[in-house]
Amino acid sequence: MSDPVRVRFAPSPTGALHVGGARTAIYNWAFARRNGGTLVLRIDDTDPGRSTPENTAQILRSLEWLGLDWDEGPGVGGPFGPYFQTERQDHYARALERMRANGTAYPCFCSADELAAKRDLARAGDGVFGYDRTCRRLDPAVVAARLAAGEPRVWRLAAPENRGDIVVKDAVRGETVFPAGTMDDLVLVRSDGSPAYNFATVVDDATMQITHVIRGDDHLSNTPRQILIFEALGQPVPLFAHLPMIWGADGKKLSKRHGATSVEAFRDAGYLPEALLNHLALLGWSLDGETTIVPPDVLKMQFSLERISRNPAVFDFEKLDWMNGAYLRALDSEDFAAQAFLWIEAAGLAPAGDLAARHDWYLALASLIKERIKLLTEVVPAVRFLFVDRLDIDPEARDQVLAKEGAGAALEAVRQALASLESWTSEAIEAALRSIPESLGVRPKVVFQIARVAIAGSTVSPPLFESVALLGREVTLTRLTAALCLATP
Repeated sequence: MSDPVRVRFAPSPTGALHVGGARTAIYNWAFARRNGGTLVLRIDDTDPGRSTPENTAQILRSLEWLGLDWDEGPGVGGPFGPYFQTERQDHYARALERMRANGTAYPCFCSADELAAKRDLARAGDGVFGYDRTCRRLDPAVVAARLAAGEPRVWRLAAPENRGDIVVKDAVRGETVFPAGTMDDLVLVRSDGSPAYNFATVVDDATMQITHVIRGDDHLSNTPRQILIFEALGQPVPLFAHLPMIWGADGKKLSKRHGATSVEAFRDAGYLPEALLNHLALLGWSLDGETTIVPPDVLKMQFSLERISRNPAVFDFEKLDWMNGAYLRALDSEDFAAQAFLWIEAAGLAPAGDLAARHDWYLALASLIKERIKLLTEVVPAVRFLFVDRLDIDPEARDQVLAKEGAGAALEAVRQALASLESWTSEAIEAALRSIPESLGVRPKVVFQIARVAIAGSTVSPPLFESVALLGREVTLTRLTAALCLATP
């Protein structure tokens, strides 16, 4: 019987959570959920110059916003904690001692200047530099004396010299062979006592009993070195799955020059978490090669490593916009109104309790705009005219619409028709306005556009009749009267 699945997502808190890291988190989460396994969140914060609590908090916020949960890690705890590398020094010390005892780790006393000279010599020769193992050949008595004297040193892996080629068995890429002769004696622990990345990662993965390592293929070159460390520690090697890179439309690695790249930047740009999760999940994986909308619950039930492509995936911003619009349209009016109100409130257009106080009004508003937007950032521009006391009419709309001959007469007809209404409903408003064009001898579009500019301040707005109903009788008539001063008779 195979061991229960245990996977980990181990971000370094040196900046915002990038969408590439978020996709890795999503794949680990989905794989754990599909297999009834455990997702461990570990914070690899061993870069003291760049790792900050603020970055850690941002990573946690981003994961939670995406709807991802973890079984062990910060805020959850677990049997293999602590889950911050800076708090796991005793684990690294014990692992190093084990490797010292079995002869797979040794101290290196070469100074930075000596190592630089060796590199220069290598460049002058075949151009390939790997540590020449000077200190590995030192007499044990000399080593003991230098250690006792407290001489500065790093600790290196004693890479086996008689081992065959290293074969990485990868669930995505298949087998990749690395010649054993290319493996040098890499540094395990620096002179200040801090663990190097490859050493800390292996110790933590082994201690936390990780069975599958799912990560970006930029880590592939680290894998053979990590396998040697697993073997040196006498620990089983997990199954690796290296994910393809995410590219921009220009075929280069996705970066800020392509647009938003961090999870929180997409959140602030008006995307729903379900839409971003869906889009990221499809960057390298597919359900069946055709299905585009894959909600989180489906992803958890259907995800598999076998369907991950080896080819780089292109981040398609237009497709994400379309997908976000599809998710917005799928929301019921209650949920859409709640999402829209967050942006309306943040823009200072309505007080915190307004959604509850005018619940039915907001539901009506939701039905007007839900089908017409792709991003939540489009909510405020679309509805601002319904909330402001003073309407600023767009100058271009004023010149193109209100300045036309007959605009004033049309506005006056609209004002009189609406002022005489007994019932202020969208149906009654539509009936009143549709009687005007024929009486004026103009096309309906002309009259409705004039009314739209006077009431919404723009040539673009949600449906006119429903907007007038939401705006209310008093405000509507006031705006029509004010627009008469700008209109050409």
